[in-house]
Amino acid sequence: MQAKAPAIAEKSRPIKDWAEGDRPREKLILKGPEVLSDSELLCLLIGKGTRRQNAMEMARDLLAQNGNSLQALARRGINDFLQLRIKGFGKAKACSISAAFELGRRRAAGLSPEKPVFKDSKAAAEYLQPLLADFSHEVFYVLYLDQANGLIDCKRVSEGGLTATYVDPRVIFKKALQEEAVSIIVSHNHPSGNLRPSRADEVLTARLKDGANYMDIKLLDHIIVSPNGYFSFAAEGLL
Repeated sequence: MQAKAPAIAEKSRPIKDWAEGDRPREKLILKGPEVLSDSELLCLLIGKGTRRQNAMEMARDLLAQNGNSLQALARRGINDFLQLRIKGFGKAKACSISAAFELGRRRAAGLSPEKPVFKDSKAAAEYLQPLLADFSHEVFYVLYLDQANGLIDCKRVSEGGLTATYVDPRVIFKKALQEEAVSIIVSHNHPSGNLRPSRADEVLTARLKDGANYMDIKLLDHIIVSPNGYFSFAAEGLL
């Protein structure tokens, strides 16, 4: 009895063979990026597919493995992308998508040549949330401000695990003195989405407040952010 020949994987139809109006690049040129689906936008970032899977199929696969959620996709690091089961999706494609999300965060945070001024906790939270909310582990940022609450610098001073990060107040205040900052706003994320401060958050805030008073620097706020919103120690009367 003759052995059955193994099935041959069907070759993917190249996007260049599609009708012009269906190709993502041509559609963007003719109608603008706002009419493209999430998978079509990702397809343009991916660029080229493989012989067995074109870029659009790869984009759909990428979304499917992330629950069809751009928020979930945005939280992936380069190593996370490379662990996905998508043949042909390597470092170059992972870097392109990671860079696109980072540009989006910076644009949303208003990182521009014009210096942001933070008049209240809401303004600071709206600036910080796009920068911190997508991390899958805790990170700690500090905004260093001048006399008018204008931004001198925004710096990540620590990062840690899923539920905690170690913060050294000396690092924060050394930078504040170097920058001649008049005040600071500190912030960290809660990857779990729970915005309530932990006991450790409260203890750290008290330490930072005492240190700031000693250095004649104002601690204006400690803001916790997540994709679900933010919590302000100052707005809640905890500073």
